[in-house]
Amino acid sequence: MDYEEWDVYYREILEDFGFSREEDERSARILDAKLAGRRIDPEELRPLFADQEVTIAGNGANLAADLKAIGRPLVAADEATSVLGGAGHRPDVIVTDLDGSVEDQIAANAEGTVVVVHAHGDNIPAVERWAPRFAGPVIATTQSRPFGRVYNFGGFTDGDRAAFLAASLGAASLLLLGFDFERPSPKDPDPATKKRKLDWAYILLETLDITAYE
Repeated sequence: MDYEEWDVYYREILEDFGFSREEDERSARILDAKLAGRRIDPEELRPLFADQEVTIAGNGANLAADLKAIGRPLVAADEATSVLGGAGHRPDVIVTDLDGSVEDQIAANAEGTVVVVHAHGDNIPAVERWAPRFAGPVIATTQSRPFGRVYNFGGFTDGDRAAFLAASLGAASLLLLGFDFERPSPKDPDPATKKRKLDWAYILLETLDITAYE
């Protein structure tokens, strides 16, 4: 999804949640300045994804039951990293806005997992705290207009942004594990808002010109 196509959805999301485009842009600039590690070109991931069925692990409560279906390449959405790690699976890529167990993501990154760190207006403190601690291969993303080495592949939540990343880099199909669009995690402090975010994730995934199944 190119930016002009994404911006149509982005404007609706901003209005729906009352988010600030200016704060999203500020967070992206902070991430760009503070992200450590080895900044890689996303095209370096194309050989991993091209023509492959890519497994995307979300952080739904059903992920643990889905672990037997995990394949490679494997992309973890944020907190799913910890569930996967506990079962002995280190993902190839992590897509995160830094609200999970970030220490686990930093550890996986140090072992070679590519971490795609996302900036938005609500995670500026997390960006300032955690972005300098990544030592391995990293990519910066924003939900506002991309610039320089800060990219926007489309998507809103960690899970659907992971799907958009894989699709952008040539995946043939997507296997979605640990996705539950109806039931937010009971650990979420604001289930009603999380449910609306999951609704948007579902809507956006439906726009992908690629087969995605659970």
